[in-house]
Amino acid sequence: MKKIAFIFLGSLALIIAAFVLTKQPAMSKDIGFGKKAPEFSLRDVNGLEKKLSDFKGKVIVLDFWATWCPPCREEIPHFIGLYDQYKGMGLEIIGIALDQNGEEKVAAFTAENKINYTVLLGNEEVSDLYGGIAAIPTTFILDKDGNIRKKYIGYNEKKVFEKDIKELL
Repeated sequence: MKKIAFIFLGSLALIIAAFVLTKQPAMSKDIGFGKKAPEFSLRDVNGLEKKLSDFKGKVIVLDFWATWCPPCREEIPHFIGLYDQYKGMGLEIIGIALDQNGEEKVAAFTAENKINYTVLLGNEEVSDLYGGIAAIPTTFILDKDGNIRKKYIGYNEKKVFEKDIKELL
């Protein structure tokens, strides 16, 4: 009996491993530096639909984050300050919140923290477009032509983002 259970569990483990290793996020092969950032359409915290192409011609900081994520929360004041300083020069910051059922939670968090830049309600489909977001925060820097120039996984200091922004404005 133990031998049958062992074979069954081993087979099940192999099937699961094969599934996990072969599952590829949509367009993950196309994500790379210098390549066009994938287009998406999401609702903002006010329910308005926004597309990436709405911000054409701007340098974009595209930040995947969540309200429950401590490093994400630490970066938000950086983005607020950078947006205040550089929005008149062609900067746009787009936060894509990955909270589950985040409509009310994200809107309240945005108001409470006085977030002054665009905050959209993300989903797995958009996450997959950007190679599958495995860790947050994950931040992409896009040039004025909509090409991906940098990708950061994890917390970064304000000066890191500011350097990239200045180079692209």
